[in-house]
Amino acid sequence: MAEEKTRLWLMFPARLITRPIIWELAKKFEVVTNIRQASITDEVGLLSLSFQGERSEIKAAIAWLEEMGVKVEPVEINTIEG
Repeated sequence: MAEEKTRLWLMFPARLITRPIIWELAKKFEVVTNIRQASITDEVGLLSLSFQGERSEIKAAIAWLEEMGVKVEPVEINTIEG
C-alpha cells in the first residue's frame, strides 16, 4: 500500500491540554507526525499537524483522537505552503 500525507487541525479541550496526546498517538499508531503550528492557552489547544503513513493507520489515529475528545478538521490550504 502507498503512504499518504494529510494535514489536520486538532482542537484540544482544556482537560486534555496537559496530556501528551501526540506522544500517545505516536506509540499507538504507525504514523509520522509533524507539528506545523500550535497555539495553546489554559482553555484550548489548537494544533496543525501533518500525518504520514498508511491510510488505514491515519484513519485509525484520527478516530482515536476523536474518541479522546479532540476535534479534528482538515486544513484548508489556500496559501503557499512553506
